[in-house]
Amino acid sequence: MKIGIGVVCTGMLSVAGYGVYNVADALMDGRTGQSDAQPQVRTVVTKPPSPQQAEDAANAFLAAWAKGDFQAAAALTDQPESATAALAAFREKVRPSSITLAVTGPDPAVGAPSPRPSAPAGQLSLGFKATLHFAGSEAAWSYDSTLGMVRMSDGKSAVHWTPTVIHPQLTAGRSIAVRPLPASSADSLTDRDGQSLAGYPSLQPLLGELGDRVPAGASGTAGSAVMITDDSGEGSSEKLFTVTEPKAGQKSRLTIDGKLQAAAEQAVRDASADGSRPASLVAVEPSSGKILAFANAPASGQNRAFLGAIAPGSTMKVITAAALLESGVPADSAMPCKQNYSVNGFSFKNDDDESGEDWSFSKDFAQSCNTAFIQQGMTTLTGSQLQDTARKFFNIGPTWKTGLKLSPAKVPAPGSATERAAQLIGQGQITMNSLTMASVAATVQNGTFHQPILIPGYDQIPAERKLSASTLKSLRRMMHLTVTSGTARSAMSGIGGDTGAKTGTAQVGGQSSDNSWFTAYRDDLAVAAEVQGGGHGSEAAGPAAAQVLRVGNQD
Repeated sequence: MKIGIGVVCTGMLSVAGYGVYNVADALMDGRTGQSDAQPQVRTVVTKPPSPQQAEDAANAFLAAWAKGDFQAAAALTDQPESATAALAAFREKVRPSSITLAVTGPDPAVGAPSPRPSAPAGQLSLGFKATLHFAGSEAAWSYDSTLGMVRMSDGKSAVHWTPTVIHPQLTAGRSIAVRPLPASSADSLTDRDGQSLAGYPSLQPLLGELGDRVPAGASGTAGSAVMITDDSGEGSSEKLFTVTEPKAGQKSRLTIDGKLQAAAEQAVRDASADGSRPASLVAVEPSSGKILAFANAPASGQNRAFLGAIAPGSTMKVITAAALLESGVPADSAMPCKQNYSVNGFSFKNDDDESGEDWSFSKDFAQSCNTAFIQQGMTTLTGSQLQDTARKFFNIGPTWKTGLKLSPAKVPAPGSATERAAQLIGQGQITMNSLTMASVAATVQNGTFHQPILIPGYDQIPAERKLSASTLKSLRRMMHLTVTSGTARSAMSGIGGDTGAKTGTAQVGGQSSDNSWFTAYRDDLAVAAEVQGGGHGSEAAGPAAAQVLRVGNQD
């Protein structure tokens, strides 16, 4: 073998007879060793090797490594035992079919001699290029690394051994190996039109969970990649090179509508002041229950749209109104709106101190009068009637299997008269999320509850009963009145079609400002949004929901 400057050393990874004695003899300036001499301990000295010595030793080291003669290669380092183990582990765990190693000259990143604090005094740095091929892969992995060349006490040059000799990103406490590269189930998911779901921040953290729930047969084939991992098992793996690409499985379409999802992401960003206030939004197709879009702020945080469990404020009045209507209270019946109403000594009031002795049930709904709903509810409804209405007609209580983890909405039995009064206006121990409230609006629009789903074909649990035709007619008229002359008028301005809405403002202890809620529908699209600390429903959540409703359901 000729060893010289710029030599390219190529070899298959089989252990060959490349003798340590011969390599050492070639680098001793013509001197020969004595077989019966006692071995001397070699140590690194401060005097740097000559550039030629460093180049020759580097080429010899790379030649032995490329051939798979790790003992010979290790003998040309200042730590033979560590080098032998590391080079052998590299072959066993990375398994390249061939390696080409070539000195590229002085390392341009450091110059010569090396100024690195961890390097021995007098070290010269030489760059080299490694090119690895793998069986079954046409692509070659090439990378640049560095050899630190030092002078030993016997006058010869050697490689200063560190894990970075193998790869510049391999450090102590880390391992390099070819590992499986799973076919991402997320890669097999598309929107309802077959388009990619990439680019939607709120969906990215959840595609893996969704992918695990797609129908059988949709999974792909794993690939493989060279990765660096922490030996402690902590920290994330770092992919260096893809040996074989994973193959995506059969494409599975979710119910998501790409145009609506984009609108939802933007609406939530705007409503949350670019993520400074937690918020969520959900869009549902009333005729089917399909979830067409959902977005969260922050996008990388909790899936608030599904897992939120917070008081819905006056959006709950849709369910309270349904309970009153089913109990025989006509929509046009007189229902005075008082400024204050007391229950067991606790005084309830209206958000804007509005009042009207001549107001009707419908106007109370449109203007969101708290006191009228509490007085009429406490008089007309039995202790469990609100809970029964929520469960029987809107299916609130049972766990919905949507495709993602969900915190079921709760309308618990009240523990006191004051608690019961608070529940009538969406306060107390009632908890909802955007998905639930979008479904409530969708049920009013369609007339039948359809359980929300993200994966087509999922079982949808039906509600026990349908709202009566007269109740539906009155609810729709009330929600439309809220759009035309009530608290949703400003947010829904200019939106035509079959529309209905309800605003909500929820007081939450410990917060300096109220939570903003809004639920609405336009034709075959229902949307609900909530913004923590957003104030009145028409101020933050309303414009967000309207922004999505304007895009519309075009399918």
